[in-house]
Amino acid sequence: MSSNTNAMPSGIKIYALGLLRIVIGWHFLFEGISKAFTPGWSSADYLLISNWVFAGFFHWIASDPALLAVADFAVTWGLIIMGLSLMTGLFDRISSIAGMVLIGLFWVANPPLTKLDFGIPHEGNYLIIDKNIVEFFALMVLSIFPTGKYLGLGVFLKRNRGITAPAIISDPVPVAGNEISNTESRLDRRSVIRGLSALPFLGVFGYALMKQKQWESYEEKNLVDSVTGASAKVFNNASLRELKGKVPMAKIKDIPFSRIILGGNLLSGWAHSRDLIYVSQLVKAYHQKEKIFATLLLAEECGINTLLTNPILCSLIDEYWKRGIGKIQFISDCAGLLYDDKGASPMPFNQYVDKVKKAIDTGAVACYIQGETADYYMGEGKPDAIAKILDLIKQNGILTGIGAHKIETIKACVDTGFQPDFWMKTLHHHNYWSAKNPEWHDNIFCFNTEETIAYMNTLPQPFIAFKTMAAGAILPKDGFRFAFENGADFVCAGMYDFQMVEDVNIACEILKSEIKRERPWYA
Repeated sequence: MSSNTNAMPSGIKIYALGLLRIVIGWHFLFEGISKAFTPGWSSADYLLISNWVFAGFFHWIASDPALLAVADFAVTWGLIIMGLSLMTGLFDRISSIAGMVLIGLFWVANPPLTKLDFGIPHEGNYLIIDKNIVEFFALMVLSIFPTGKYLGLGVFLKRNRGITAPAIISDPVPVAGNEISNTESRLDRRSVIRGLSALPFLGVFGYALMKQKQWESYEEKNLVDSVTGASAKVFNNASLRELKGKVPMAKIKDIPFSRIILGGNLLSGWAHSRDLIYVSQLVKAYHQKEKIFATLLLAEECGINTLLTNPILCSLIDEYWKRGIGKIQFISDCAGLLYDDKGASPMPFNQYVDKVKKAIDTGAVACYIQGETADYYMGEGKPDAIAKILDLIKQNGILTGIGAHKIETIKACVDTGFQPDFWMKTLHHHNYWSAKNPEWHDNIFCFNTEETIAYMNTLPQPFIAFKTMAAGAILPKDGFRFAFENGADFVCAGMYDFQMVEDVNIACEILKSEIKRERPWYA
């Protein structure tokens, strides 16, 4: 018996290895085809949340459109080619080694190590060993014992002709028919059967793929979508590959801020959803810690350098920085109200101060008196509470701001003599269906739009507009332009990760276009 035959496991083991090769090939092939037929698929998200030894290298690839395109092409078509090779048994040793390299890179990019696998959704629980490592070592076995020359199209290669698969029950006596002859070129019937043994699996794969595509087409054709101003007909999950530019910067005093600031309501579970009482719970379920980190990192890659949020996220932001995931700065709102069935009431002032100190101690770049809090205290004729909080913020050397939903609050603050470093004010039009409700029900946030625009135009401090999309009732392209053209220097917008790139592209296009505004840019 030849040395090549002796190197292979004998008996039923050869068929077990052949089946292992086919199922891994099936997995690779379907992964590659799925990526090829998924609009906008990109490896960018996976690369961006890398946080181990080669994180810089993976981030570099994700941040360069040309390199990212090459990486996406290599992953997609590499999986397809390797999958076909493994399934058919043609050049299976080469494909096994190439597959080990690719899967090894997948593992190195995001290994399941303690405190490092924050950004990857898992269907199970892993510690160091995950399905990538298992498949890596399975491919290692296949590279040592390639079965394609016994069970697959590799049989038809000239150098493999005459090789016979080891018998299921091994015979200790060498059989002449198993010898390899350099001059052997004839293929007997058994060799042809062995060579074509993978074709039934390819047939089953093709049939299963066709049935799945038919089902997906049925779902798309029969998907019912109620189209309103608050919903999108086309769900567009844009990837970083489609990013057309990064958000431009401007300064408040000496600190740079992106013109689009990421709103933190969605991340902390606050959702103005009108009568949809389940939405806040849904938002909280979606924004687990891993998703929050991935969203913040994606925002930074889009040029958004600032998050505006409540102190409730301070611990997560601190972890985000300390683990070296990103560097996004944050503005903290300073809410000082408690809510119950009877409405809003001021929280104990010491508790209010503690919340502000928590934000300052965490490293907030700015703090502002939150809108409803300012509305309450100024409406009750109690500006002293606001004055004390502003003094506390100033004493710690960070930027101060005042926010409001009502323009009357801003006017009262100016009349009182408050001069913050920036203002926060709701700003949106009322040309959407739920604004037509004569009774307020979490549907309007800028109550007197024309008066807001006229008065904010008189103030010399930077102006951050928020609720510019009326909590999802106005499209970003309309809300952003309306805010910038009517005096806003910055727009604070809550965004899901799947909206980020598209919204940033819209904002950049608006900021590059001719913006007709009366108010000078104050940042």
